[in-house]
Amino acid sequence: MEYIVEKIGMSRTISVPSKVVTLLKVKEIKVCEVNDGVALVAYSQGKSTNKPVEGQQKKYNLSAEFNKFATLEVANTEAGDLDMAPLANATTVKSSFNTKGRGFTGVMKRWNFAGGPGAHGHRFHRTGGSIGNREWPGKVQKGRKMSGQYGDEQVTVKNEVMSYDAENGVLVVVGSIPGANGALGRVKVVK
Repeated sequence: MEYIVEKIGMSRTISVPSKVVTLLKVKEIKVCEVNDGVALVAYSQGKSTNKPVEGQQKKYNLSAEFNKFATLEVANTEAGDLDMAPLANATTVKSSFNTKGRGFTGVMKRWNFAGGPGAHGHRFHRTGGSIGNREWPGKVQKGRKMSGQYGDEQVTVKNEVMSYDAENGVLVVVGSIPGANGALGRVKVVK
């Protein structure tokens, strides 16, 4: 069963030894239609809307706040509020979030290259260096580590569930989760 969550931030327990935890807010979700365990769901994010969204809201009798749509694996068999029972009994979840985007970065930051000496007499400080041979193979080999776009890619991690507050919709998992605070992602119940 999948849920759309928002990352609140990180904290730690006050037990000895303390554990690092991440707090996730489970978004309020309405199930629009279900087809073989996969459902079209609606949730609220911001205030943006357009004619196609308004048409979907009218079709599924949704209020104006539910302005985003997605497909999820759900426990529901019919439309209505999303069933939270699997989340209350979960012990392990897989969280999928986009990592923080770092833009166009060099090889030292992106691939942990050592770089050259930083002092005088060198022109090889933070550059990538040679990228291939001359006559053979006469081209740059595929998979060569170079500078480029770093971050902003989907990463999935497995975490142990510490607790779930059904009243406030806050899920507490052990360990860290990729992405910035306030980022939206998905949580899938593994067991």
